[in-house]
Amino acid sequence: MKYTKTKAVLNQLVADLSQMSMIIHQTHWYMRGPNFLKLHPLMDEFMEEIDSQLDVISERLIALDGSPYSTLKEMTENTKIQDWPGEWDKTTPERLAHLVDGYRYLEDLYQHGIEVSDVEKDFSTQDIFIGLKTAIEKKIWMIQAELGSAPEIDE
Repeated sequence: MKYTKTKAVLNQLVADLSQMSMIIHQTHWYMRGPNFLKLHPLMDEFMEEIDSQLDVISERLIALDGSPYSTLKEMTENTKIQDWPGEWDKTTPERLAHLVDGYRYLEDLYQHGIEVSDVEKDFSTQDIFIGLKTAIEKKIWMIQAELGSAPEIDE
């Protein structure tokens, strides 16, 4: 069987991208305060981007004869991204920082996928991982800038 480790990373991404979409959705729903009118619709764009990544990752897994997680139970049992209860006690900057944490985790997982797919010589999947990691790094930079911080991608 080919690409065993690459398929494992792809399926981990299925669970984690699904979770990240929900975290962004929660940020969208529970947002209040300064910059609401700017940030609230921006979360729709963030969700669309993550959902698009999820589709690309899932379809690549299927193309490699894999079986992506497809139930909420599978997603929650396998995600490694921390969630929060839906409560009003978090500020928008706290919620954005939580998004950055999730994006940093995805950045690391994409890097792991780049390395694994290189070893297994699955360069098509590696190309996908590289492109999506680049998009995640841009998102980290943008949110960090909103929070008044440097991207800290190289640390």
